[in-house]
Amino acid sequence: MQHIQWSEDTLNAMLTEPSQGLIADIAKLNGDIMVLGAGGKMGPDICLLAQKAAKAAGVQKTVYAVSRFSDKQAAARLETQGVKVISADLMAPGALSQLPDCENIIFMAGKKFGTNGNEYLTWGMNSWLPCITAQRFSKSNFVVFSSGNLYPKVSTASGGATEEVHTQPVGEYCMSCLGRERAFEYAAKTFGTKVAIMRLNYAVDLRYGVLHDISQTILAGKPVDLSAMPSFNCIWQKDANEAAIRLLLHTSEQVSIMNVTGPETAGVRETARKLAALLGKEVRFTGEEAPTAYLSNAAKFFHTIGYPTVPLETLIHWQAEWLLSGGRSLGKPTHFEERNGNY
Repeated sequence: MQHIQWSEDTLNAMLTEPSQGLIADIAKLNGDIMVLGAGGKMGPDICLLAQKAAKAAGVQKTVYAVSRFSDKQAAARLETQGVKVISADLMAPGALSQLPDCENIIFMAGKKFGTNGNEYLTWGMNSWLPCITAQRFSKSNFVVFSSGNLYPKVSTASGGATEEVHTQPVGEYCMSCLGRERAFEYAAKTFGTKVAIMRLNYAVDLRYGVLHDISQTILAGKPVDLSAMPSFNCIWQKDANEAAIRLLLHTSEQVSIMNVTGPETAGVRETARKLAALLGKEVRFTGEEAPTAYLSNAAKFFHTIGYPTVPLETLIHWQAEWLLSGGRSLGKPTHFEERNGNY
């Protein structure tokens, strides 16, 4: 495996270099693209991928990035690449009416961490805002970010929950995510809005993600808990971001639902051992593996969009290299080990 000389610029370049598949698809897409909630962990890279893909395809397309943009550096980075930045609090009265009409919208706005004790804010962001957004842009095509944790926990030997498995959200965060999906489903059935729902778990960026969380536990000399979540799925963030853009070609009034994750079921014990060896650290464990976990089967995604470009084994090596090279952390744990919906 080729060793990469990691830096922030190197990682950012890798995460925003469009594939030939994305370039081909964006050439087929009619209209501009607006990303709502573009200031989070994934949003800026989605905007840059779309912008670079449109340029590579030789098509004229405006990419709008809408967020409060508390991170001014992220906004400046987007503007220098030609993305149209709109600073807005989507929850503010009248904010949506001030946005331009746009044929294609990627809806990423939401709240997860800090739900406990502020449940009303989570429901407002995750369910009420989707209602008024879907009404404001009822003629647009929507790709809506959602969570694989809406499914019930399944056997670690099951291969993961498919899109046909009935949702059983645990906790108010997951319930509000289902509320988001139902709001867009209502728009599809009532207004004819074309919608694709993307149930994601979990994106890996090296500065955050499940592999980063496990590595940080090992580096801190703490035991890795096996009892909470014995296994997981993950996907290279660029592959997940490209999926969001390319799904704009697969929206439907019937609401297309698609699991987006990697093909591997990763055992926490095995993954921790690999990471520890690469990091030159000892690893300790606590607890025994539970028989179930939040796992998704993404076969529909692979058939529609294609397999992710970066396999799990490569992500594990990259994660260790990133940390050993002094790569920074966003300080945003995924809490992938949470079984009871407490965020």
